[in-house]
Amino acid sequence: MKDKLQLLESKIAEAKLGGGEVRIEKQHKKGKLTARERLHFLMDEGSFEEMGMLVTHRTTDFGMADQQYPGDGVVTGYGTINGRLVYVFAQDFTVFGGALSETHAEKICKIMDLAVQNGAPVIGLNDSGGARIQEGVKSLGGYADIFYRNVTSSGVVPQISAIMGPCAGGAVYSPAMTDFTIMVENTSYMFVTGPNVVKTVTNEQVTAEELGGASAHSTKSGVTHLTAANDVDCIQKIKDLLSYIPQNCEDDAPRLPYETGDESRPKLAEIIPENANQPYDMREVIEGVADADSFLEIHPDYAQNIVVGFVRIAGRSIGVVANQPAYLAGVLDVESSRKAARFVRFCDCFNIPLLTFVDVPGFLPGTDQEWRGIIVNGAKLLYAFSEATVPRVTVITRKAYGGAYDVMNSKHIHADLNYAWPCAEIAVMGAKGASEIIFRKEIAASEDPAAKLAEKEAEYAAKFANPYRAAQRGFIDEVIDPKDTRKKLIRAFEMLENKVVNMPKKKHGNIPL
Repeated sequence: MKDKLQLLESKIAEAKLGGGEVRIEKQHKKGKLTARERLHFLMDEGSFEEMGMLVTHRTTDFGMADQQYPGDGVVTGYGTINGRLVYVFAQDFTVFGGALSETHAEKICKIMDLAVQNGAPVIGLNDSGGARIQEGVKSLGGYADIFYRNVTSSGVVPQISAIMGPCAGGAVYSPAMTDFTIMVENTSYMFVTGPNVVKTVTNEQVTAEELGGASAHSTKSGVTHLTAANDVDCIQKIKDLLSYIPQNCEDDAPRLPYETGDESRPKLAEIIPENANQPYDMREVIEGVADADSFLEIHPDYAQNIVVGFVRIAGRSIGVVANQPAYLAGVLDVESSRKAARFVRFCDCFNIPLLTFVDVPGFLPGTDQEWRGIIVNGAKLLYAFSEATVPRVTVITRKAYGGAYDVMNSKHIHADLNYAWPCAEIAVMGAKGASEIIFRKEIAASEDPAAKLAEKEAEYAAKFANPYRAAQRGFIDEVIDPKDTRKKLIRAFEMLENKVVNMPKKKHGNIPL
């Protein structure tokens, strides 16, 4: 037995060494941790149980029979993060550049299957050069096996992808189908075709960082939800994100203990400027109603005219969607509609109540928006809110104009509770534009058209630019003092805690993709 145990120990030691000390050192020189080091920081101490440590590839072509590394370039297993079960895989760039083989894919698929069977999140730490070309179609098939599981797991268990090195070609589609993607600045990139192919096909000169780095995908494409300064920061962001989301679709999000006290927030009444056209930062409103230091913004640098993220209110995890008057006046456009729609659908998948703050002048006009499909993209957000069955509460802080009023979780699409601040303006359009249309002839015939326009604008504003007509019709449940907003929200979400909605029987809806 002693000899057999020694053999086992030597095999385990070999597996833990990955591609060897020289390649580990190269990894460190790039500012990157190894797969096992990343798992050390991610998992609770002593909780990680590895699976498939001794798996090796089956390829004999191109001299591969002489290149065998236990684990085959990916570390897989399960353990806990802050006491909660998770399944993880970490690609090992020191072994074949983390390239995916048939057996490498089988290891990932095994833990994904276990995650669904046992109702726990899947976390992927991606650091791979792509498909292992020596295996040909077998490695491509391995990717497809993973993609299929991404889809079947979607909405069942949370899936989080961390891009901690290269992720190119077909490999990018797995993270794209997961719920959240986090990229490490300066050491990670994602693209379907690399700079060399781009140059050959389009004659564009572009670096890997410019084409698919963390900055590009967090600001331009929206592919990544969060960026991190380094590997350790990335791992901490994964932990932060997990703290707001449940284990699976049948579970509730973690709830922190909270004792209700003085919930009045007088500073909320000081945020909205007297001038209705002056911007303000909606984040101040969000942070004003949330538990202290609990706001985790998602996609902070993309489509900044809308803000999405998680907060805690009285210890309860809540998803927030809010127009941002400080950027493009909070108008809805293609990117912001798509960004918000995806976040709403995630929250609905995993039983996270939704809170919407509204200050929206409408949809962004122009040929650019129309030709890029503002109609179908705006419809995505409308669809997402309409199909959501979780508790939904809306607060209109200022402007709610036109179709954007309907889209932003209005009573008409079955929001549960709709509040408005006294300064809210709920109308088809702003007073000036409405007056120019309604009183066009009267203004044109006036001796002083500018004065007549101002008079009619004031008349229209007095009648319609307030929340009271909507309240009279029951479209607004209550007009509230801003300082009472937090108290109202705490009570609202408590009341809605056991909400049940029976939807018509169907296979699935056809969201306007």
